This record gives sequence, C-alpha cells and structure tokens, in this order.
Amino acid sequence: MFPSSLLALVLLVAGVIVLFKTVRMVPQGYEWTVERFGKYTHTLDPGLHFLIPVIYGVGRKVNMMEQVLDVPSQEVITKDNAVVKVDGVVFFQVLDAAKAAYEVSNLEVAMIALVQTNIRTVIGSMDLDESLSQRETINAQLLNVVDHATNPWGLKVTRIEIRDIQPPRDLVDSMARQMKAEREKRAQILEAEGLRQSEILRADGEKQAAVLEAEGRKEAAFRDAEARERLAEAEARATTMVSEAIAKGDVQAINYFIAQKYVEAFKELATGPNQKFVLMPMEASGVIGSIAGIAELAKEALAGQQQATAARRPAQPPRLGD
Repeated sequence: MFPSSLLALVLLVAGVIVLFKTVRMVPQGYEWTVERFGKYTHTLDPGLHFLIPVIYGVGRKVNMMEQVLDVPSQEVITKDNAVVKVDGVVFFQVLDAAKAAYEVSNLEVAMIALVQTNIRTVIGSMDLDESLSQRETINAQLLNVVDHATNPWGLKVTRIEIRDIQPPRDLVDSMARQMKAEREKRAQILEAEGLRQSEILRADGEKQAAVLEAEGRKEAAFRDAEARERLAEAEARATTMVSEAIAKGDVQAINYFIAQKYVEAFKELATGPNQKFVLMPMEASGVIGSIAGIAELAKEALAGQQQATAARRPAQPPRLGD
C-alpha cells in the first residue's frame, strides 16, 4: 500500500512540473527566448504559450521597456590637464531580445564600461571651460557614439545625460577668483566708458557754448559797427546842413553847432567818475554867446514858419458891416 501511494505522489509532482514547463505566460513588457536543447530557436511575445517539456525551454527573460542606467562617477583629465569627476545616466531600450541575450554577456556592465570610456574620450578632447559650458555638445557626441556601438546588441540608446562635472576644490576657488577679477575688470571698463562719455559731452557743451559766445560777440560787434556807421552818417548830414546854412550866410547855424558840441563835451566832463569838482573855463562867455545864437536861430525859424503859414492861408471875403 505504501509503495503505491509513494508512486502516485511522485507521478503527481512530475505532472505538475510538466504542466508548468508546458504552459508559459510571458508578462507585458518582457520577451522570453526559447531554446531547443540549448540552442536559440525563437522568441515568445507577451501572452500565453505552450512548450514541449524537456525538448524546449526558456532561455533568457529580456526586459523590453525603456531602462535607466546610472553611470558611476569617474575622474577624467581634460585637454588642459584639469582633473574633474564626471557621472551621468543612460536611457536605453532593447529592440531585439535575441541579440541582447546572446550578443553580449552582461548587458548593463558592458553599457557602463562603454559610456565611461566615451566620456573620457569626449571630455579629454575639451578644455575645462568647454566641458563645463558645453554639456549639450558632450551629450550629443556621447549619444551618437554609444548608440552606434550598441546597435549590434539590439539596443536603442535614447538619451545620455552628464549629471555632474566636479572640478577640484582649489580649481573652483581659482575659477571664482578669476570670475571676480573679470567682473571687476568689466565694471572698471564700464566706469571708464562712462567717464569718457561724460568728458566728451562736457567738451561738446563747452565747444557749443564757445561757438555761441563767439557768434554773440560777432553779432554785437556787427551791431556796434552799424550803430557807429549810422552815427557817422548823422554827423555827416548835420555837418552838411550846417555847411549849407553857412554858405547861405546864416551865421547862427555855426553858433548852434559849436554850442551843441561844447555842451556835450562839458556834460561828459561833469559826469566823469574821477572828477570831484569842475572848473568853468574862461571861455564860458563864448558858450553863452553861442546859446544866444541858438535862441536867435530858433526865433528866426519860428518867424519864417509863421510867414509861410500866413501865405498859404486863403484871403477872407469882406464882411457886410465893413
């Protein structure tokens, strides 16, 4: 009785194992490779599948979803012999499960080694300033090289990002001092430019003021010359009139002319700022005589005007009572 029960139990366990080996259910996002006596035959897509036990078996279970792989930090020497620590991340996706399973032994280790090697190559061809400021260029170059290199493995590298670039501490301090000096230099240049522009504007203003002042002096001199010319013309006309009067035998005209000049000269002498008192000249009687001549000239001119008016007035008719 006991041997038959044991045999039944063994057969039950074997049946369960055969059932699990026959019925295979591949989850979504994965693909399984199938091997026949250890040789790859085909790939199972997500879903329910049936395999003949012992003859066929599942080889590798490959993740077909996009994956993220961390690239460990490493020290890289730049073109100008600066040592920096660089790390990053890689985004990739398996497109061919059979190639990813059988073309490379350890996919993740191979990916990390490939990316690290190309990081050293790309950053080693750049100066420190370029490596710090041109991350997009570094990412594009790494993506192009790594994607081309992993194509035989059935992979598609979608993105490579340099996460951090850390220069040494002393180099960071030196860069900070350099940046500070550069900003101070820029500030001094801007200040000098401002002073230069201010001096230019001030000189331009002084130039324009000098030009306007010179033009003002020119205009004033022109006005003064014109006034002197008018005065000279008036003097000439007065002299001509006096000369004509003398030529006609009018002696009072010369007395008027001399008296006018004498009075003007005496006025300037009396109003001078340095004169405390004024001495009348002994020829004052001549001045008085000239003034008298002026009065006589005025009387004669008034009498002549009255005669001319009477001559122009029409004769009135006689009244009846006369």
